[in-house]
Amino acid sequence: MKKVLKWAGVIVLGLIVLGFIFGDEEDTTPPINEGADANQTETEQSEDVADESSDIEGTEIETEEEPVEEEPSEPEMTLAQQNAIGAAEDYISFSGFSRTGLIEQLEFEGFSTEDATFAVDNIQVDWNEQAVISAEQYLDTMSFSRSGLIEQLEFEGYTPEQATYAVDQIGL
Repeated sequence: MKKVLKWAGVIVLGLIVLGFIFGDEEDTTPPINEGADANQTETEQSEDVADESSDIEGTEIETEEEPVEEEPSEPEMTLAQQNAIGAAEDYISFSGFSRTGLIEQLEFEGFSTEDATFAVDNIQVDWNEQAVISAEQYLDTMSFSRSGLIEQLEFEGYTPEQATYAVDQIGL
């Protein structure tokens, strides 16, 4: 099974590399301050407006700066974390994986334990559905008893609940 996963990983990695080479990721986002001098900050632009307004009839107009509310942003991901997420999504798109199995596969591909775990924890996955996919894949290649398939799924890293759910879903 590891050999199959290794070759599948090599194929997926090749597809990812081709996607980066031939992908069209042009940034079409317009600049934030289109009409302003690109080198000026918002504060400097506000000061310029205040300076211009103070020249009107020799009186200075006081302007009160309103605090800028910044929306909480998600922490930026490292390139390794982004790539690990992409690889994790690719793997689950063509084969069933348990959470631990997917982390181990990403580690096998060379991702650190931290990046692999980060990736698996930051993708949308129905682990019960992954267990069903794995169970079906096993039954496509060999015969299992109900308890034997549950044990095999647990060996692959599924929880007893996930393994039982999968076997129930396929009617074994």
